[in-house]
Amino acid sequence: MENAVYALTMPGDRRSAAVFSSPHSGADYPAAFLEASLLGPLQIRSSEDAFVDELFAAAPAAGAPLLAARVPRACIDLNRAPDDLDPALIRGASRRFLNARIAAGLGVIPRVVGEGRPIMQGKLSLAEAEQRIARCWHPYHSQLRTLLAGARARFGTAILYDCHSMPHDALSAAPKIWGRRPEVILGDRFGGSCDRWLVDAATDLFAAAGFVVARNAPFAGGYITQTYGQPRAGVQALQIEIDRALYMDEARVAPLPHFGEVAGKLATVVTGLAALGPRAEPVSVAAE
Repeated sequence: MENAVYALTMPGDRRSAAVFSSPHSGADYPAAFLEASLLGPLQIRSSEDAFVDELFAAAPAAGAPLLAARVPRACIDLNRAPDDLDPALIRGASRRFLNARIAAGLGVIPRVVGEGRPIMQGKLSLAEAEQRIARCWHPYHSQLRTLLAGARARFGTAILYDCHSMPHDALSAAPKIWGRRPEVILGDRFGGSCDRWLVDAATDLFAAAGFVVARNAPFAGGYITQTYGQPRAGVQALQIEIDRALYMDEARVAPLPHFGEVAGKLATVVTGLAALGPRAEPVSVAAE
């Protein structure tokens, strides 16, 4: 199923409690948005998690839904709270809830892309911002909540994999693992968004596929992981960050020649991730 905000690929047989979400891989830039932007076609894409939806495309074959944004992150950041409004960009936005992300220009409607480059001149009205949030943010999260509720109803629990990519430069200060920089960062909000068994199992799956894995540094999980990860309420959430240099030319926003090889390794990991937790047999609630 596709619309202007997201593409949803459902499995033919939903036999996994997992839901895979790629909120930053959208690349459908409205013409009016590009015309109003100060940035060129490659610069505007610098904050995009390009091709992440393709890297996790094996999810439906493994029995799990894949929800992928079509709306670009430069237009709206689906991994921010809907009230993360930047008063430096939006006329009438309150300064009461200003936080470090908003101050950096990375609110729900971003003011900048990578390296702090401004997206546009001038400001949006509060009404324009609210319309964009209503048109883009709420439909994505409504669908995500529906998918998680469906997993819980069928399997008794839901496992959300929040899928992202990270600029290679972001790893420059990351602690080395056996002398190597990490290639995958798993974020569980320092134990707050999922149980230990899940992050341990995910670490083993990525490591078995040949990836160098670290946890929570420099990315512990954003709004989606924090909001939906409620293990005691039956929803586990784990953020996955993949080094972009593994599979793409960041300057050209283009897949590298060995993209298929990396995607194949990740397909094995995705199949393993989908197999974690309860599978196949629905949990009956009739006797409760």
